[in-house]
Formats: sequence, C-alpha cells, structure tokens
Amino acid sequence: MKLATLVALSVSLLLAGPSWAADWDKITINDLKGKPLELKKSKVLVVANIASRCGYTPQLEELQKLHDKYKAKGLQVVGFPSNDFRQEPLEGEEIAKFCNLKYNVAFPITKKGHVKGKEIHPLYQYLTSNAAKKGPVSWNFEKFVVRTSDGKVVGRFKSGVKPLDTELTKVVEKELAASGKKSH
Repeated sequence: MKLATLVALSVSLLLAGPSWAADWDKITINDLKGKPLELKKSKVLVVANIASRCGYTPQLEELQKLHDKYKAKGLQVVGFPSNDFRQEPLEGEEIAKFCNLKYNVAFPITKKGHVKGKEIHPLYQYLTSNAAKKGPVSWNFEKFVVRTSDGKVVGRFKSGVKPLDTELTKVVEKELAASGKKSH
C-alpha cells in the first residue's frame, strides 16, 4: 500500500470518531411492553443485569435511590433481566410487578435477554466489548456506566459494588458534571 493511501485511510478513521460511537447509535432495547427505550434522552446511563432470585436482588432498592438522586441531572438507570445465571424465573410483567412491589422500582426494565453466551443481546455485546475491563458478565447485578452522547462505557462495576457506593457514584457525578459543562 502506498504511503498516501495509508495516510488518507488514517485521516478518515480519525475523522470518523471512535468506533464505539457508531455501534452505540445502532443499539435499541425495548421495555417490557416492547416499546423502545430512548436512551439518549439522558446524559448518563447505568445498566444493570437484574434477577429476582439473586442474593444481590436487594440492590434494586439502591438502584432506584441512585436513579432518584441523579435523575434531574440527567441520569437514567435501566434494569436488564436475565436468566443466564438461572436466577430469573419470572417473565414479562411479572418481573416489573416483583421489582415494583418489593423494591418500589420505577426506573425502566427491559425485556428479559441474554447478557453472555451465543445469544448475547447487542447491548451487552457492546458493553462488555467497550468497557475498559472487557469480557463477559460474571454474575447478576454487574453495573455499566455509559456516557450517552457518544456511547463511551466510562465505568464497569462487579456485583459486590452497591449502586450507592462512592466508587460508582463518583463516576456518575463526574460524567454528569462534564455533560453539564458541554451543554452551556
């Protein structure tokens, strides 16, 4: 390949922006009723794979508190039910009822899907491929923090990190502050 061709190719790749941004724009996820969620309405997104029969299930309450605390500043929490770890026997609206009645969850919950394996949902393929710590989800209630303007995965937290732990909230606060500065 000629040097001029290599330079032109390099310049076009740089101008195109990060590769994750194009993939992010193509991802759609639906709520439990099949309606697409509008992820870009928020500035920062926290996605957690959830399950009703897991030892970490009480984190649903903290996820709601996180959502409530930062919603006005642009945070959106989304719960993604999965039975990949054999701890989500419920289906559809049963999941929403459980989350709402037991933990007062009001943030969006998606249709049940796969977070790992051959049938992995495109959202989780994206998250696990674009986080600094790449690789499959290892258990329920793993949390990803995404900057919605460009889809950059800015944080990934294992199940043991609670939604209101400083480690996670610092990342959320930093991204919300940065997005607030850009919009002025």
